[in-house]
Amino acid sequence: MYRSELLPAVFVGGGVDLAAGAWRVERIQAVRGDPLPVVERVHVHVGAGTPATAAAGAWALRGVAGHARYVERAERVQLDAVSPPLDRPEATRAALIPIRKSPSWWALMQDERRAVFEERSRHIADSLPFLPRIARRLYHSRDLGEPFDFLTWFEYAPEHAGAFEELVALLRSREEWAYVDREVDIRLAR
Repeated sequence: MYRSELLPAVFVGGGVDLAAGAWRVERIQAVRGDPLPVVERVHVHVGAGTPATAAAGAWALRGVAGHARYVERAERVQLDAVSPPLDRPEATRAALIPIRKSPSWWALMQDERRAVFEERSRHIADSLPFLPRIARRLYHSRDLGEPFDFLTWFEYAPEHAGAFEELVALLRSREEWAYVDREVDIRLAR
């Protein structure tokens, strides 16, 4: 469902005494650019305030979800109709994929980025068939001065892992991904 309010989040890799419900890391892979330090667990904190565990972690990535960008009203309606909520009991697998886009992406005007994102790469249209099996949320980090521009968060049940792999491969094959200069793929289980 569309959120009009801002929803901050911090993803903390490693650390001590992480709260119950923390995600166990199955793998961390640098897809493009520099990796993140390998950790055993990732704690996800969504909402106001930074958890005390952020200071003790090997890394902390911050972002804010809220206002939809690059999405037209009809697309938003379609997405809302099939998007499942996060934190479903059966969704015991997750992926955190931080992404940074190249300066050439940010040199494009908004309408040019939209053309690459949807008109040519069909990011939204081609992702719709994977919902509601896969829940997702996009956090924006660029304006916060973070090392990544976006933090993409996905949750799914183990039986939908194949569909998730198909979705990721599809998105990485499109023109939009030519603008990615750093991407780390972190797979998690709880």
